[in-house]
Amino acid sequence: MTPAVFLFDLDGTLVDSRVVVARHWGMFSERHGLELSSILAVCHGRRSADTIAEVAPSLDAASEAALLDAGEETDVDGLVLVPGAAELLARLEPRRWAVVTSGHDALARRRLEAVGLPIPDVLVTGDAVAHGKPHPEGFLRAAAALGVEPGACVVVEDAPAGIAAGRSAGARVVGVTTTHSAEALRDADLIVPDLRGLRDAL
Repeated sequence: MTPAVFLFDLDGTLVDSRVVVARHWGMFSERHGLELSSILAVCHGRRSADTIAEVAPSLDAASEAALLDAGEETDVDGLVLVPGAAELLARLEPRRWAVVTSGHDALARRRLEAVGLPIPDVLVTGDAVAHGKPHPEGFLRAAAALGVEPGACVVVEDAPAGIAAGRSAGARVVGVTTTHSAEALRDADLIVPDLRGLRDAL
């Protein structure tokens, strides 16, 4: 692969935030008497409001998501770099990569800063799009902002929703098995255990 640009997901792809995500969805599930495992099975790679609308349709998804997201934004305890992330980004010119995340802008910046990763020139967040993943809008916006066609991009994702979004956008897709199994990411063009594997593949 010799892509023009990489379009990275954030959580689970560059930053391993599983501890923080589980902590706050755990508080949400306890508050509403829901099963945490069922939520964790579908929440990764998606906007909080979209997940809440699916798992608890009787709730006000927007207000519940705002509460959950605000809690996650201030919580950096347990955030760690995905192996190979810093080294891979250091090799890329600023106009050769972007981050496309389902999290909101302040949360994305906070997490990148917390693990010492740079803020990209192009950062497309869940609060900036009309449709969250698995819709391709975020990736299409990032490609346009970098001045390339989606087909010239490689999307790097850890969740089925992101894999689907990347494929719908027309990009090549790499799945990283930090959060889900290789079987769950089988629609990706290439599957690697972390970003060290991606660097080796390139």
